[in-house]
Amino acid sequence: MLDRDGFRPNVGIILLNQKNQVFWGKRIRTHSWQFPQGGIDRGETPEQAMFRELHEEVGLMPEHVRIIARTRDWLRYEVPDRYIRRDARGHYKGQKQIWYLLQLMGQDWNLNLRATSHPEFDAWRWNDYWVPLDVVVEFKRGVYEMALTELARFVPRHDHRNRYLRSGMRGRDHDHADGHQEPAPGPHFELPPGATFEPDPQQAVSALPPQTKYAP
Repeated sequence: MLDRDGFRPNVGIILLNQKNQVFWGKRIRTHSWQFPQGGIDRGETPEQAMFRELHEEVGLMPEHVRIIARTRDWLRYEVPDRYIRRDARGHYKGQKQIWYLLQLMGQDWNLNLRATSHPEFDAWRWNDYWVPLDVVVEFKRGVYEMALTELARFVPRHDHRNRYLRSGMRGRDHDHADGHQEPAPGPHFELPPGATFEPDPQQAVSALPPQTKYAP
């Protein structure tokens, strides 16, 4: 099922665990890693296709996940001719994808790469959100960057402020005998990985250290 421009409708899945790490699967019998993805069948909505692919590729059921967000529009990538069947060349161009950001509500043991007789992955692991693009097949890297960047602002942020306030109050409640007070946590206080005091999520993404951002 192709659109008028030669792109096949498709869904992509970014699955988060409780630590905001993402499911990272190794393509069967290759050295490439990727997110779960698959085509939308005729008559399916993108959400229906996403749940079907989630079960076929990762073994999860709808009750194992929560939908956090999805991309606003289609993200497209073209497939080089050498990856296209000879009889499809000339009218098949590539994929257009709706990407979903999911939260795993189940457990690691609910994941099953052998849920069907045609597995897509032969290994998996949890990876930091900003996945290494050098292990993704080259023609998909651009759409991965777009999907991760658009959905980054929806990644749940663990609120550590109460803990810091409590630690500050303990410092004030337990003044030293000489009257000296422990300083309250301030800008010098080291935040845990992934935490931010930036209220604007878009600015928070742009403020990520260079090693977590993709080069244009």
